[in-house]
Amino acid sequence: MRVYVPLTLPGLAEAYRTGALGDGPLSAYAVTPALREWYLSDDLEELEYAALGRAALASLRLLAADAGAPRRRVVVAVDVSDGAVSTGPDRGLDPAALGEVRVAGGVRLAEAAAVHVDAADAEADVAAAADALPAADGGDDDARFTVDGAEDHELLWYATQEIPNLVG
Repeated sequence: MRVYVPLTLPGLAEAYRTGALGDGPLSAYAVTPALREWYLSDDLEELEYAALGRAALASLRLLAADAGAPRRRVVVAVDVSDGAVSTGPDRGLDPAALGEVRVAGGVRLAEAAAVHVDAADAEADVAAAADALPAADGGDDDARFTVDGAEDHELLWYATQEIPNLVG
């Protein structure tokens, strides 16, 4: 199963240094039954793109909590065994948790299929979105518009061999 692990650039640098995304369990995003129902599509590529988008939003939340991190969202795509992934039965239909899964055990960075990162020209919009996130969560429509502005930027695809250039 392909899962999308939200990170920040410092988190990616740490994963590169240690060779692992974490000891587990890890929070990630994947094509879950609730995500399928919400997205109303049978196209796996579209569903995976939706899961990637959910992970990008989680990365934005990580940025909001880390003022020192460069304002670029980071998502690592990893293929793991189906048995390593579980969904919270109490959160499956929670709109805030659509596609959210837990990956048991550690995940080696060597298992990553790709890395998705914002381009440098997205930093101003991502910074504004990270700052606006608490107000958006509180129902402020202007703040929600600012958060949505970050989503207008497509994450760029990088091969895992390019990670040293991203974190260097």
